[in-house]
Amino acid sequence: MTTTTLAVLVPLLPFLGSVAGLLLGRTAPGFVRPLAVLPTLAAAVLAAVVAARQGGGKPIEAATRLTPTGSVPIDLALDIDGFAALVAVLVGVVASCVQIYSTGYLRDDPRYPSYAALVSLFTSAMLLVVYSGDLMVLLVGWEIMGICSYFLVGHYWETREARSASLKAFLVTKLGDVPFLIGLFALAADAGTFRIDGILGAVAAGALDHPTVIALLLLAGVAGKSAQFPLHTWLPDAMAGPTPVSALIHAATMVAAGIYFVARLLPVFAASAAALTVLAVMAAVTMVGSALAALAQDDIKRVLAYSTIGQLGYMAGALAVGDRGAAVFHLLSHGAFKALLFLAAGAVIHAAGTNSLAAMSRMSGLTKRIPDAYWTMTVALLALAAIPPFAGFFSKDAVLVAAEHTALGDRTVAPAGAGWTVLVAGLLTALVTAAYAARLWLLAFRGRGAEAPDHGRQPVAMTTVLWVLAIPSLGFGLTVTYLDDWFDGHALTPTATTAVLGTGLALAGAVITYAVWRALAGKALARTPLAATVAHPDAEAGQVEAEALHLPHPAEDPADPGRVLLGPLHRHAATGFHLDALYAALFVRPVLAASSLVRFLDREVVDTYVSGAGTGTQWLGWLVRRAQTGNVQTYLSALLAGSVVLALAAVLVAAGA
Repeated sequence: MTTTTLAVLVPLLPFLGSVAGLLLGRTAPGFVRPLAVLPTLAAAVLAAVVAARQGGGKPIEAATRLTPTGSVPIDLALDIDGFAALVAVLVGVVASCVQIYSTGYLRDDPRYPSYAALVSLFTSAMLLVVYSGDLMVLLVGWEIMGICSYFLVGHYWETREARSASLKAFLVTKLGDVPFLIGLFALAADAGTFRIDGILGAVAAGALDHPTVIALLLLAGVAGKSAQFPLHTWLPDAMAGPTPVSALIHAATMVAAGIYFVARLLPVFAASAAALTVLAVMAAVTMVGSALAALAQDDIKRVLAYSTIGQLGYMAGALAVGDRGAAVFHLLSHGAFKALLFLAAGAVIHAAGTNSLAAMSRMSGLTKRIPDAYWTMTVALLALAAIPPFAGFFSKDAVLVAAEHTALGDRTVAPAGAGWTVLVAGLLTALVTAAYAARLWLLAFRGRGAEAPDHGRQPVAMTTVLWVLAIPSLGFGLTVTYLDDWFDGHALTPTATTAVLGTGLALAGAVITYAVWRALAGKALARTPLAATVAHPDAEAGQVEAEALHLPHPAEDPADPGRVLLGPLHRHAATGFHLDALYAALFVRPVLAASSLVRFLDREVVDTYVSGAGTGTQWLGWLVRRAQTGNVQTYLSALLAGSVVLALAAVLVAAGA
């Protein structure tokens, strides 16, 4: 079978599995799980075969005219270079792990058939984005992912949080997609084609007339899809969906699409120094702000959500300094350990039996009850903190090296100011990232909260997936010297300066957090009776549970090192620096006020005219009806009176003439 045929099957198989799952979900429920797992797993295997055949060499290209447009044509095209080949493998592996994991995590969920079908469709859409060689076809996958995220985040639609989160995710990403679509049309108009290879050729020939405008319009869509400041606020709220969905969105689909898009079209952005500067500032603010916000969160999934935003900031920073190899390398590394973090967090929540106990300040006794999640999550957190030799160390250091070269003028793709911005922000974020990673580990696995009831052993499907993802989280970075061909041919190995600085700051952040936690835990132990560690069988989540157990409320937890480390900033960081409140004041309230005005005008003005027209017709009908008396003399009198009036009118007109 040719490589092109295999590449076509990669996005097609999950799509067919999705359709079959939706059709057979009710009539043949026994086929739902095989249809969810097997097509996605087969797509992952085929993606690996395509990557092996591509080998980091010449791109695999194929195209056929989709439809005549009369102007810029649209082609059903494949364009698979080394980046696309590796990212497709990541998508297939993570999606397969999520589908297998979900068979255990959602085994009693009545809506599992639709959930599994949507996950398969989500996977197919991302694979279409990765392999597509035409921007309009890429846009189809881009938008399908948006609608899939809406349904999957709102899977638990009975809850208000899930409904609000799904709507927010849809609206915020669409806010970025509008200028993104305009940018695509402007790019095609300048280049004369939607084909990616044709666009890159036009950029090389200097044929783009408006590179800055086009790049900024495209960055708006990237900011929305990849949760970059200021359109990142939807991602923490998206944690209302099932945890496996969070793993898929954060590791391999949706948020990765924007970063991948910029990597594929990096010459378009590099044609504008202003666009790269904007991207660098956006990445720096995203990195630092999200890391500080993560340090203040109590919900384990919100910590990981802000962590994803920050790691995407690293990738955007690498792109801002013109190194797409470092960006995609960190995308692949992050995909492995972030999928592991979310799925391990799902095991924690599953052990507690409810999402209400996802607050780290209320966790206890999990180390012995879920050892698989404990050990694998430890590996993933070390990778997140960029501790050598874990995967995150190599990929994060590649970003710092790229920023260093640009700052020192060794590379001139981007302005030196962009390099310094990314480098300083990246080092500061490395410090805070290690701090919140250590805090998460300490509170979740060494905390003194209320131990939840034991819900038995974790399903084998869940624990197996955790260990599978632990392998690349630990060892993927060690393969960097063998992947040069896939990453534009230049090495991504660490340098002494960035390795020492990055690792030193990470170790400092972790050690300081541990020291603060030990000091706070000792004080809390001296003040809190031992009986407080015993679970109350009738306790509810939140304040009621805390009071029933004589424990401090999470918002006032004296053993939280994040509160001490952030100081007065904690209150602001816990709310995401009030961006939601700002957007509510700037956009939500004016829109609601305008809608209220429109509703008032419609009801009191428009409806009044409509009702008045009906009332006038009724009155006219009443008058006409009263005139129909059936008396011939009355009719003749009226006819005579009318004739007299017409005659007088004629006389007056004649006299005037």
